[in-house]
Amino acid sequence: MNNQSNGQFRYLYVPGATTVGVVCSDGVILASEKRVSYGGLVLSRAGKKVFKIADHIGSACAGLVSDMQMLIREVAFYANLFRLEVGRPIGVRAAAKVMSNLLFSRRLVPLLTQTIVGGVDDEGPSLYVLDVLGSVIPDKYAAVGSGAEIALGVLEEGYKDGLTIEEGKELVVRAIKSAVSRDAMSGDGIDFIIITKNGIKEESMLF
Repeated sequence: MNNQSNGQFRYLYVPGATTVGVVCSDGVILASEKRVSYGGLVLSRAGKKVFKIADHIGSACAGLVSDMQMLIREVAFYANLFRLEVGRPIGVRAAAKVMSNLLFSRRLVPLLTQTIVGGVDDEGPSLYVLDVLGSVIPDKYAAVGSGAEIALGVLEEGYKDGLTIEEGKELVVRAIKSAVSRDAMSGDGIDFIIITKNGIKEESMLF
């Protein structure tokens, strides 16, 4: 993306990332690499782009870290409010719709983030992909960010219904490592959120 001023081009860089989500037979895996970049500059090698929304729901993002953090805080607030008012946890789809409404309400000055929301509720494990304007797309696996095309190729080839958490994690690692090898804006390790009916577990991997 660029604009022209005084005959010279100035480029607007959107931060890169490789962020992946996979539905397994017994849960959901969300993961993202750690590099925070802006154009050709690496701002951090320890950025976190996976977040807990509730005890059974998480999110993984690509884009501006500040926009991710603000969006996740708002969704987590509404999820907690729902639990206190209704007396039961919010569903995964409902949390994705809350995020969708927040993104759409900011459509004139959008939050620069692509988001994957996943979790486990009474309907089982599920995954939703959202763009900057709040479109909600359910899927079995997804990838967003500058390395998404490469990661999706690996996911397409390796995904099958009924993956265990261990198999899903192995597939996610392969997908992100493949993207990192070709996408200069991604790298420096992987953060995971693994969600099952027993709760959320966070893990990290360096490479």
